[in-house]
Amino acid sequence: YTLYEGVGSVKSIDESMKLGANHPMGPLELADFIGLDTCLAIMNVLHEGLADTKYRPCPLLTKYVEAGWLGRKTQRGFYDYRGETPVPTR
Repeated sequence: YTLYEGVGSVKSIDESMKLGANHPMGPLELADFIGLDTCLAIMNVLHEGLADTKYRPCPLLTKYVEAGWLGRKTQRGFYDYRGETPVPTR
């Protein structure tokens, strides 16, 4: 929801987690690597199975999956992978 609500950009969210939490990749980069469709499916299972709103999928994630933006496997997700270096799509 951080990106959806405009709290930060794709790049700033990923950089914050890499620098602040010493993660090897940011959460949006990781989601692209896993596959946005897979992330959405996991969120739906957690939300329905646990009936907890904290697992409710973000509308932006749903929108990207419906548009066919599935991350690295389709060359487009939170980043555009069609060029030499990944570029944030938002």
